[in-house]
Amino acid sequence: MKNQLILICLSASLLLTSSCAVNPVTGKKQIVLMSESQEIAMGADADPQIVAQYGLYENKILQDFITQKGNEMAAISHRPDLKYEFKIVDSEVLNAFAVPGGYVYFTRGIMAHFNNEAEFAGVLGHEIGHITARHSVSQQSKAILGQVGLIGSMILVPQIAEFAQPLSQGLGLLFLKFGRDAERQSDELGVEYSSKIGYDAKEMAGFFNTLERQRAGTEGAELPDFMSTHPNPGDRNIAVSKLSEEWKKKLNLSNPKVSRDTYLKKIEGLIYGEDPKQGFLENSIFYHPELKFQFNTPQGWNYQNTPQKVQLAPKDGKALLMMTLAPGSSLQEAASNVVQKNNLQVLESNQITVNGLNAISMIADVKAEQQQQQQQQASSVRTLSYLIQYNKNIYLLLGASSVNDFNNYSQYFLQSMKNFKELKDVSKLNKQPERIRIKPVKQSGTLKQALNSYNMPENKQEEISLLNGMQLTDRVLAGSLIKILGK
Repeated sequence: MKNQLILICLSASLLLTSSCAVNPVTGKKQIVLMSESQEIAMGADADPQIVAQYGLYENKILQDFITQKGNEMAAISHRPDLKYEFKIVDSEVLNAFAVPGGYVYFTRGIMAHFNNEAEFAGVLGHEIGHITARHSVSQQSKAILGQVGLIGSMILVPQIAEFAQPLSQGLGLLFLKFGRDAERQSDELGVEYSSKIGYDAKEMAGFFNTLERQRAGTEGAELPDFMSTHPNPGDRNIAVSKLSEEWKKKLNLSNPKVSRDTYLKKIEGLIYGEDPKQGFLENSIFYHPELKFQFNTPQGWNYQNTPQKVQLAPKDGKALLMMTLAPGSSLQEAASNVVQKNNLQVLESNQITVNGLNAISMIADVKAEQQQQQQQQASSVRTLSYLIQYNKNIYLLLGASSVNDFNNYSQYFLQSMKNFKELKDVSKLNKQPERIRIKPVKQSGTLKQALNSYNMPENKQEEISLLNGMQLTDRVLAGSLIKILGK
């Protein structure tokens, strides 16, 4: 068997210029397409793209916490010599992910849903496990990473989807799905690593129940939810619970840490849900309080908002509407950049005004090779663009569909573009985000009774019970801490 593996490695080296390396976790040889230095370089390249795409959540207490615990765990991991970085990204989606080379990211959405430090530590160990076991590297050896974001993946025509793609392969790492074996191994490592720094790893199993309850309602978000990127075998909770007991015995952990109250106090004031200052959708109108603009959006379209662009797509996946900043010192320069960047052939261009703002409108087709045009005429793409000068920025609103469908969708594009205007509504300009508030239970009873005592709306109580990792019928004791929502 050993000789066969050597022959396989030699063959792979000749055919793929790959190499066989010893997996740091298993101690076994595996075929990989990159060295450790290349792996580190990939992560270093992806990190600034991820930060630019999603933004960092500025909270020193939480950032110091994830860095401290991450470094503790990295030191006892199978790859302690990597230079790890741990960051909280500013997204409400419940997720955590890692990219090769030592980069680990938690969303503020997942931080809001943890109810103690032990749950957090288990997931942190799971993500570090993906890095130490080189799962991303191994996965790249089997397939090229997809680069299309969630909105892009909904688009049926590939040429249209290209408008929605992240700029480089690095961002595709966020959407990488691992197989069950890799996920099972990362669960095992999450139990091991969190136990070794003193936490009760059984809490991670309980957190999986929260993840399962949260799965619905994530369509159109800017990141995939945790369960969509982490397949969930049916016996996952049982396996983690069993492993945690085994590690307690190995380490003689008679009183492992859970640290519920200390964690809850750390997330007091954490922004929950969409942060209005980054733009928000309400009654089919997109508002941006900081940049002071608004525009209408097609009703019922899937919606995705990131710091770099707003994107919308109909349920049938036949069109895309996006808004972003256009580079250029003048409208003409910005228009030229749009044409060049997207390989467009302009059919019509006009100087116009939009609600008193200077603008350029363009209808253009995406250029294609002659052969492709002849073979795939039905899939050729037409775009409608409005470049609008407002304050010190130039905004690009671009709609794209196939030539055949363009007349059907152009009315939706125009409705959004012609309604771009200055935001003056004080209630929208001053809209405040919801925040996690930590409160003591006033009187022993059910969670529902505790939420009623703080006047939590009936239609929000199921959602808040999920935040607390409880059912509304669960009993809570007077003086114990719970999460509610407030301003």
